[in-house]
This record gives sequence, C-alpha cells and structure tokens, in this order.
Amino acid sequence: EAREVAFGGRSNAGKSSAINVLTGQNKLARTSKTPGRTQLLNYFEVEPRRYIVDLPGFGYAKVPLDLKHKWQRHLEQYLQKRQSLKGLVLLMDIRHPFTEFDQMLVQWCVDSELPLHVLLTKADKLSRGATRNELLAARKKLESLGPHMSVQLFSALSKEGADELRAKLNG
Repeated sequence: EAREVAFGGRSNAGKSSAINVLTGQNKLARTSKTPGRTQLLNYFEVEPRRYIVDLPGFGYAKVPLDLKHKWQRHLEQYLQKRQSLKGLVLLMDIRHPFTEFDQMLVQWCVDSELPLHVLLTKADKLSRGATRNELLAARKKLESLGPHMSVQLFSALSKEGADELRAKLNG
C-alpha cells in the first residue's frame, strides 16, 4: 500500500528547503524567495510507494483571491479524502508560530485524528534560549490537544533536526 506524509505551512515557512534537506537533494523541491511559488500538490517518491507531498503554502502569496479559495478547497479535499495520507508535517517559522492558518491545520489534524509533527523552522534565527522557550511553549500547546502531536526544532541552513525528522517519518 502506498503511504504519504504531507508537508504544509504558510508561504515561506521553509517546506521546500526542508524536503531538500530531508532527501539530501538540493533541487528536488524548488525553493524561492518569493512566497507562494508552490501552487500544486507536488509528490516526491522517496522510496518505492513512499511519498512526501509538498502542499501549496498559504498566507501572503500574491495571487487572486478566487485562486486562493480554489487552492483551499483542493487542500481540504486532499486532507479529508486521501486514504494513503498517514500524517502531516506542519512547518512554522519559529519567529511566528501558530498563525491562524497553522491553528486551522492543527485543529484539522486533531478532528481527523491524523498524526501531526510540527517543525519549528529557521531555528538558527533565534538565540539558544529563545529557541528552547519556543519549543517548550509549542510542546505544551500541542500536548493539550491530543496524543498524536509532536514538535521539534529545525534549520535547513544548519541541517539541525534533520536526523530527528527522518527518524520520525520512518516511525
């Protein structure tokens, strides 16, 4: 049976960079300084019948509102109906965690009992103490929501957290 894990998050949260670090390929998922470049569901086969799905970023992508609504409908259909979907990795910029969109996806995972793993990305942008505080606050928030929730620090730049993410996905 095919199995897939979706990578979601706001525009510019670091989804494509994380996928590239995870797979050890620099240009597998296209990165861009322009938010909202990923506009389709992009499937990457990482092993036979094992997929990572790069979801379109939401937030401040400069696209018409009707296109944003269309993306949102596609995303909801995908998340609700996809049988092979085994979990969601939600990427949040550590400097701006739990935006309205992030909370919407977290709640969707809670409601559908879909395992959720949060990556607090760009961990290299804050001091050690600040990253620790953000991690503890996020962990506390997620633990109150349900059993299939976890969180970790991640930096595509320093590759911090890559091994932890691989272990989580392999589990």
